[in-house]
Amino acid sequence: MNPRASGPGSPGTPASSEFSATPLRLELTGITKQYPAVRANDNVSLRVKPGEIHAVLGENGAGKSTMMKMIYGAVQPDAGEIRFNGQRVHIASPAAARRLGISMVYQHFSLFDTLTAAENVWLGLDKGLALPEVTRRIGEVAHTYGLDVEALRPVHTLSVGERQRVEIIRALLTDPQLLILDEPTSVLTPQAVDKLFVTLRQLADKGTSILYISHKLDEIRSLCHHCTVLRGGKVTGEVDPTRESNASLSRLMIGAEPPELKREQRAAGPIVLAVKGLGLAKQDQFGVELKDIAFDVRAGEIVGMAGVSGNGQQELLAALSGEDRRAAPGAITLFGKPIGDHSPRHRRKVGLHFVPEERLGRGAVPTMTLASNTLLTRTEAVMGNGWVRTPQVAALAARIIERFNVKAGGPGAAAKSLSGGNLQKFIVGREIDASPKLLVVSQPTWGVDVGAAALIRGELLALRDAGCALLVVSEELDELFEISDRLVVIAQGRVSPSIAVGDATIERIGEWMSGLWGSGSIAGDASAARTATPAAMEVRHAQA
Repeated sequence: MNPRASGPGSPGTPASSEFSATPLRLELTGITKQYPAVRANDNVSLRVKPGEIHAVLGENGAGKSTMMKMIYGAVQPDAGEIRFNGQRVHIASPAAARRLGISMVYQHFSLFDTLTAAENVWLGLDKGLALPEVTRRIGEVAHTYGLDVEALRPVHTLSVGERQRVEIIRALLTDPQLLILDEPTSVLTPQAVDKLFVTLRQLADKGTSILYISHKLDEIRSLCHHCTVLRGGKVTGEVDPTRESNASLSRLMIGAEPPELKREQRAAGPIVLAVKGLGLAKQDQFGVELKDIAFDVRAGEIVGMAGVSGNGQQELLAALSGEDRRAAPGAITLFGKPIGDHSPRHRRKVGLHFVPEERLGRGAVPTMTLASNTLLTRTEAVMGNGWVRTPQVAALAARIIERFNVKAGGPGAAAKSLSGGNLQKFIVGREIDASPKLLVVSQPTWGVDVGAAALIRGELLALRDAGCALLVVSEELDELFEISDRLVVIAQGRVSPSIAVGDATIERIGEWMSGLWGSGSIAGDASAARTATPAAMEVRHAQA
C-alpha cells in the first residue's frame, strides 16, 4: 500500500469547498465519562467538518472507543454537550444515532452468530426493506467496494476478517452522514485496505464525515485530513497528519517512539512441529477444505503464515490447537510424536500453547475476572484434588498485567472491562508467560497501539531466542516480515512451500496469497507469476 496515495479526497483539506460554509457535522464540548476504576474521557472536545476524514489517535485505554460509543449512543456521557449539524442532540441509543445519520463499525463486532450475514445487516436497516432486497444490495455494495461477503453464510462460520466486512457493508448501506470506523483495517489485506481507502475518499467527496480510529500511523498520514490525539482520557493535541512523521505521531500518542526491534540471525534447531499430508473435509457448507497441508516449525525460529482471511486459517488453527481432532494422529507431530487426535489439554501438557484470533468468547470469558481467565490455559495453581490456590492465581494475573503493561483495574477486573488492545496484551502475555515449547498465535497485535505492538513482537522474538518454536498467523505483512525467519502462505485450503524472509518480497507473497506458487517450488512460482494475466490475477484475488 502506498502510504502517500493521492487522488480525489486525498489528505489536506476536505475534498469539496462547498462544505466550508455549512455547520460542523459533529461538535463535542466538555465530554466526560467516569467508570468505577478509571475516568475514560475527561473534558474532551472534538470538531469534525462535513466531508472530513478525521483521525482519533491514542494508545490502548486512552478513551477513544468510549468517546465513539457516546457519539453512537451506546454509552451516555456524565457531562458535556454533543451537537450534530449545528443542533444540540441527546443520542439515547444506537437506533437514535442511525436516525440522525450516524453509523459505526465496532472493533469488537456486534453480530449475531446464529444469523446469516444478510440477516445481521437487515436488523440495522429500515424494516420496510425485504430481506431479499437487502441481500441483493449487499451483493452490489460488496462488488462496488471490493468487500467480498457471502450474504447467506451464518456469521459463526465467518473468519474475523469476513465479519469485519459484514460490519462495514452494514454501515455503508445506511448511507451515513457520519461514519465511525474503529480499527477498520486490523484484519484486512493490503489490497483490501487500498480498496477501502478508495471507498472512504469517495464518501468524503460526497460530504460524508468519517471518524477514523487506527493505530496504523501510515494509514492516518495517508488518508486523514485532521487528527485529534488522546492520552489518558484527555485531548493532548490536534495536528495535520500529512505534516507529521510516524515518529512524531508516536511521540504524541505514547510520549515516546516505540523501541526498535533487534532480530539476530540464528541457526534453527530440531523440528518441533511437523504437519504432513493434513487433509480435512469442511465441517459445513461454508467452511474451507484443508488439502494435503505440509510444513514444519523448528526450535528457535518463527514461521510466519500469511493469507487472505477465510482461506483455511480457522480450520488449520483448530486442527493444530486440538479443537478439531479429526486429523490422522501422524498428520500432526510434536517432537516426533503424533498428536493429531489429542485434546487441547494434552497438547498444552507437552508444551503447545495457542492464542486465538477472537479475544472475547474464545481467548477470554468476558464476564470472568482476569485472574479467573488465567485458569483457562494455566493450571499450575490447581491442586490435584481440584482446589484452586486463589492467591497464586491472583499473583499470576498480576505478574502478566505488570510484565505486559496491561491497563486494568487489577486481577479482579472483568475481561470485558478492558480495551481491545489491553485484553490482547493480557491474552498473548498469558501464553508467553507459560514458557511454551511451541506457541501458535493468530493475529498477535490486532488492535494494539504501536508501543504495545513493539512490546508483543519483542516478547515473541525473545521467546524464539530462548529456543521456542513459533507459528505466527497474521494478515499484517509488515509484521511477518519484521519478526519471521521463514514465511509460508495459506490460500484456498493449501499451504505454500516455505521461503526465507531474506528471499521474500511483498509482491511474491501477494502472488502466493492468490494461490500462485505453481508446482510447489520457488521456480514454479516465478514461472506461474510471469504467465498469469492481470485479469487472472484479479480473479484469483477475488477467489482468495
